[in-house]
Amino acid sequence: QVQLVESGGGLVQAGGSLTLSCAASGTILSINNMGWYRQAPAKQRESVARITSGGSTNYADSVKGRFTISRDNAKNTVYLQMNSLKAEDTAVYYCNALVNLYNYWGQGTQVTVSS
Repeated sequence: QVQLVESGGGLVQAGGSLTLSCAASGTILSINNMGWYRQAPAKQRESVARITSGGSTNYADSVKGRFTISRDNAKNTVYLQMNSLKAEDTAVYYCNALVNLYNYWGQGTQVTVSS
């Protein structure tokens, strides 16, 4: 059984920074794409950033230049460095990963940005 466990969410003032982490555990043979999604109240879940096993990245337009996704393949971990946070970044952030060719989700971590 594979699990994705997120950490690093919390409350921060506008303009501040947070770093989210997501570690995959269990019987892992391969991890392909990893990414972060978010869901704000009354809104659909949206992709925030994605990273391939080779390190290629893709970002939502709303976070380009402010967020950075990275991964440590040795630790089976993906990170999301979030800078210049805005009130509209408030959401539950979910980690997603293709592990052993199956799609897994983390339980979500709340990020709240106060204005």
